[in-house]
Amino acid sequence: MTRETDPTPYDIAVIGGGINGCGVARDAAGRGARVLLLERGDLAQGTSSASTKLIHGGLRYLEHREFGLVRESLAERERLWAIAPHIIHPLRFVLPWVPGLRPRWMLRLGLFLYDHIGGRHALPPTQGIDLRRHPAGRPLQPGFGKAFLYSDGWVDDARLVILNARDAAERGAEVRTRTDVQRLEREKGGWTIHAQANDGSMPRFRARAVVNAAGPLVLDLLHRAHGETARHMRLVRGSHIVVPRLFDHGFAYFFQLPDGRIFFALPYERDFTLIGTTDRDHQGPVDDVRPAPDEIAYLCDGANRYFRRIITPQDVLWSYAGVRPLVDDGSGKPEAATRGYRLELDAPRGEAPLLSLFGGKITTYRHLAAEAVAMLRPFFPSLPAGDWTAKAALPGGDFPMQGRDRLIADLGCDYPFLDYASTQRIACAYGTRAWEWLDGARDMEALGTHFGHGLTEAELRYLVAREWAVTADDILWRRTKLGLRLDAGQKAHVRDWLGERG
Repeated sequence: MTRETDPTPYDIAVIGGGINGCGVARDAAGRGARVLLLERGDLAQGTSSASTKLIHGGLRYLEHREFGLVRESLAERERLWAIAPHIIHPLRFVLPWVPGLRPRWMLRLGLFLYDHIGGRHALPPTQGIDLRRHPAGRPLQPGFGKAFLYSDGWVDDARLVILNARDAAERGAEVRTRTDVQRLEREKGGWTIHAQANDGSMPRFRARAVVNAAGPLVLDLLHRAHGETARHMRLVRGSHIVVPRLFDHGFAYFFQLPDGRIFFALPYERDFTLIGTTDRDHQGPVDDVRPAPDEIAYLCDGANRYFRRIITPQDVLWSYAGVRPLVDDGSGKPEAATRGYRLELDAPRGEAPLLSLFGGKITTYRHLAAEAVAMLRPFFPSLPAGDWTAKAALPGGDFPMQGRDRLIADLGCDYPFLDYASTQRIACAYGTRAWEWLDGARDMEALGTHFGHGLTEAELRYLVAREWAVTADDILWRRTKLGLRLDAGQKAHVRDWLGERG
């Protein structure tokens, strides 16, 4: 059944519910635009939940002379930390010097630039350490000595997407997930968007402007608007593995490999270590992307060059992969392809604009969104100028950027029946919004069914009602990471509960 969802045109329709699309929707809605956000699956279902989960400048991009991108990314680190201190926090990274790989002077010079070109204020500077005496050296194999300790940030990438969408909705945006855009028609004064929803309906929307934020499918969407396109993207697959914890301290590692590539090993969800990423040109569909067996083996072999505890593919508890839609700059190796972005505005002879977003990285999403809305402002002269998202807290982030420990303590005081692991998880996922759905509960029974590891019916109800969760995967792998902890029966219980809701 085809239906006109709303006869009144939206100002801006954003197609794509990844980090860039949700960032644009938030920015535009906050300026007073009437915004529609369409996503064919779940929010953050693709690349935006499959990152290395870092807010970083990209130290290795200095090798490729991407000084502008590094400067922009470094400037964003503390801005993002300040507006979302529950889901973003600083990390100190250990970079061992390995004879025969990059020389020590090169690492020192790169880290000097890293410290000074991006406006670092709250994050501590680089320092030299001796791994024979430093706690970060204990989990490593013998033989490592000189190393550098530098700062970057960690982010819950999927929740960053969700919170941008939540804020957009609270500022008036209409957010529709599981609504696949089938066709775009440019008409006088705007666009008609033909879509298909999961319930079988085929809604039609109208908008004065369209933002193509479809990520790896950006060219596919252009084809649905214009037919054939001569543009090119480079799709690069990045794969990650999660294994039982390899170290019991709070430092992360930046490791070099003999083939010139690098990878990270990060403390993850208290009891695990996250290792990644690979860079491999991706061919074929971008749905349900998974690491290839040789990529998993590659990451295990890389880790085994450094850590005392040897891991094999059989030790991998979870693996995931995402396809990065990179600007095709002609680079020979996938890891050398730029992580910068390009915005292309198509508005011939004053016709309705179509703005397509190419490339980008999670750290620069907010700046990209502000730039995208600025490009559309000539078509919407009533929209105010400025960069309002630089200081406006994301939902739950309205507390001091270094106040996360106090937030956890306050939540524990108000809800003493929660174990510490659950208190920490809930505080770091929802920030001050946790009090909204805990709603003064005095014991676990007041939160309804307990599915395990602190996941309760009250939280599920909140995720369904306020965060667009529909399936168990939405909840267990994107809204939370409890898929790593719940057993098969507990996961089935979550699925059953969601089925009862539908």
